Amino acid sequence: MKIVREISSLRESLKEKRKNGATIGFVPTMGFLHEGHQSLLKKAREENDIVVLSVFVNPIQFGPNEDFETYPRDIERDEKVAGDAGVDFIFYPAVEEMYPNEAAVSLTVKARTNVLCGAKRPGHFDGVAVVLTKLFNIVQPDKAYFGLKDAQQVAVIHSLVEDFNIPVNIVPVPTVREEDGLAKSSRNVYLTEEERQQAPAIYKSLQHAEQLIENGERNPENILASIREELTRSTGGEIDYAELLSYPELKKIENIHGKIIIALAVKFSGARLIDNLIIEI
Repeated sequence: MKIVREISSLRESLKEKRKNGATIGFVPTMGFLHEGHQSLLKKAREENDIVVLSVFVNPIQFGPNEDFETYPRDIERDEKVAGDAGVDFIFYPAVEEMYPNEAAVSLTVKARTNVLCGAKRPGHFDGVAVVLTKLFNIVQPDKAYFGLKDAQQVAVIHSLVEDFNIPVNIVPVPTVREEDGLAKSSRNVYLTEEERQQAPAIYKSLQHAEQLIENGERNPENILASIREELTRSTGGEIDYAELLSYPELKKIENIHGKIIIALAVKFSGARLIDNLIIEI
C-alpha cells in the first residue's frame, strides 16, 4: 500500500496501472474509517484490480457553524483499516494541494438538495460536487463506491456524473449497522452513554414505517406521524427532519408508490445522526 499526497504523483502511478489494463475502484472518504467504509473498500476490492482510497476532510462542504475543525481525524487508524482491506493507494492530500488557488469556476447543485440534509445546509452539496469532480478527474476510476446511509448524497452524485458525462460507474452500497441497528457513523463517538442506548430507535422507527407500508398504508403523513411518535417516545433527541420522498428524484409525493425513501435526522447533544430506508412498492 502506498500513501500519496500529491495529485501529480497519484496520476502518474495510476496512469501506469491503467496502461497495463488494470481496472480502478475508488472510495472517497473524509477519514476516521469505520465498518461502513470497510464495506465500501471490500466491495471495491472484489470488483477491481486496483483500489484507491482518498482521505480528505473537504472544507468547502462545511457551513460556518459546522464541525470542520472538530471533525474526527485519525490517519494512523485509517492506514490500518485500509491496509487490512487491501487498498493499493491512499490519496491523502493537504487542503492546499486540492485548493491551491481561489476557484475561477463554481458548481451549483440545483436539484435534489432542497430537502433532507440539503435544506438546512446551503452550499453543502455544491462543495461535495466540487471535490468529487476534482477527485474523479484526478483518479479517473472505473467505479466509485458510496454508502447509502447518505442516500441524498448518492442521488446528487448520480446527477453530477450524468450531467457532466463523467465516465465512472457509481456503486451504492447498503448501510452497515451495529448489532442493535444503529447506522455506523464517525459521529457516533460523540453520543453520551444514554444517547447511545436511545439511538437505535431511529432505525426501529424506520422498520416500523416499512411494516405499515407492507400492511397497506399509502398515506405519507400517516407514516411520518408514526415515526415522529416513536422517536419522541423512545429518545431525548430532537427530530431535525422526517421525510418521505420519491427516490432518487427526492420529490414530495401524496401517495406511496414506486421507489421511495423514508429519511430521518435526529439531533442529540453532541451529534446529529441520519438514517434512511429505500423501499420499492
